Amino acid sequence: MTGAPFGDFYRGRRVLVTGDSGFKGAWLCQWLSLLGAHARGFGLAPPTSPSLHDEAGLADLVPARRGDIRDTGALRAALEWAEPEVVFHLAAQPLVLRSYREPAETFDVNVMGTVRLLEACDRAGGVRAVVVVTSDKCYADAGARAHTESDPLGGADPYSASKAAAELVVAAWRNTHAAHGPRLATARAGNVIGGGDWSDDRIVADLARAAASGSAAVLRHPSAVRPWQHVVEPLAGYLLLGARLTLDGAPFDRAWNFGPDPGTARTVHELAAAFAARWAHHTGAEPPPAALAEGAGAPGERATLSIDSAAAAARLGWRPVLSFDDAVDLTAGWYARWATQRPFDARAAMAEQIEHYQARAASAPEPVAHHPVTHLVPAPT
Repeated sequence: MTGAPFGDFYRGRRVLVTGDSGFKGAWLCQWLSLLGAHARGFGLAPPTSPSLHDEAGLADLVPARRGDIRDTGALRAALEWAEPEVVFHLAAQPLVLRSYREPAETFDVNVMGTVRLLEACDRAGGVRAVVVVTSDKCYADAGARAHTESDPLGGADPYSASKAAAELVVAAWRNTHAAHGPRLATARAGNVIGGGDWSDDRIVADLARAAASGSAAVLRHPSAVRPWQHVVEPLAGYLLLGARLTLDGAPFDRAWNFGPDPGTARTVHELAAAFAARWAHHTGAEPPPAALAEGAGAPGERATLSIDSAAAAARLGWRPVLSFDDAVDLTAGWYARWATQRPFDARAAMAEQIEHYQARAASAPEPVAHHPVTHLVPAPT
């Protein structure tokens, strides 16, 4: 399988993914395996049932150690075991509504978990690059304007504030440990959708469960505008960033936005309608219309959220290649196969969509990673 747009950088490269059993972590582990990396995972057992990690049999592809990101001993043992050169830190409490119910745990996992991970990487030796995944929700509210990486950090809910705090942790660590630690960057993605997300209170998971059961999903905040993108888009950014940090260092040692093109954000209601249309196309069954519950969003939930990824395009060589319609079609198609095919091969479905993305990225009018990263050398053997 071609490694475009990463060349052969990850072939034979030792990589650790924290939060490997989660939705994004599972997709990242699958991609690293396809790229020929010596990938390892660390984190809690899969958090949902069904679980994408388990359905895709990823334990067979990416061996993992189970443990809590806040457990210093377990972290150090995992790093000693994996001996990574590149670390992708995805372990987190990722749900906004849960952060209202469990604020202390959210801050502990998302902030102190990041601190402990960075400390463990410093102590391990051999780690050259760490990509810390935060969120587009780390910004202070700026209304309808798309956020750039220099905007003030903030957060009106515990989840958002914890991600802003994690950004500050990484910035402080960079300022005080740059001389003797790995290169550090943070990644702020848009609202990610894709097959295999079964988390509570996630819109696509709710839509898929409702469509499969013939019931109507309830949209808690249907007029909210979000920068929806397929999961492979920001993951491509993370992989590209890990390569750049490792090879080129300081110029990429900063925060990066990875979001869809400006002006492509859509409301929750538009997403639900598009998902229903593509579900009907893939299955031949029309799901019930989603029930609207305007005004029932969480306290402090923003009406509009958008991010500007111009820096990633200009300096990193990353840009989105999948449209909103592409993202919804891939997502609905994945869930439709899950609902109608027996047996359903989740691993093959993921691989097909990753390969689809790579082909699109390679054939784009201005190819993703048109900078020298397309000629990255493989890891030393």
